[in-house]
Amino acid sequence: MHPCHRTEIGYTLAELVLVSAFLSICAIVAIPRMNTDLLKKYKSQTAAKKIITDLRLARSLAIQSAASNNSGFALHMTGSPPYRSYRLINLATDAVISSHDLDSSLQCTGGTIFNFGPLGNLKAGSDTSLVVSGAGSTTTITLTAATGMVSYAK
Repeated sequence: MHPCHRTEIGYTLAELVLVSAFLSICAIVAIPRMNTDLLKKYKSQTAAKKIITDLRLARSLAIQSAASNNSGFALHMTGSPPYRSYRLINLATDAVISSHDLDSSLQCTGGTIFNFGPLGNLKAGSDTSLVVSGAGSTTTITLTAATGMVSYAK
């Protein structure tokens, strides 16, 4: 091919500005129409899964440290229902391992104290259920006392 017959492929600055302006207008129109309830629903489900994970962590820590800690570990909801936060606690030392806040748009009700013994079971006096809800999504968390197994239903 001869160098004088080259064709350039590309876009002009005017074309890029027009496309950018069009996309910006579309975004301005679409954002207010987004369904924020869907985002709140996902937030509720995420919070429930985080609590489930932390309950399983407390149980796992109780089993792992059974030889040196016969008191176990616990997850305690703080405050009064609807709960706004919870803590993971080493029951032998009363040390707080971690604490987590819940979003104010969520409703978390039910049990307050979930103490796991060295075999992973729930200790006497522990609660066995917790409910997390928000934006039409409700997750019920249930613990089996004899084994400490954590299950949930939406």
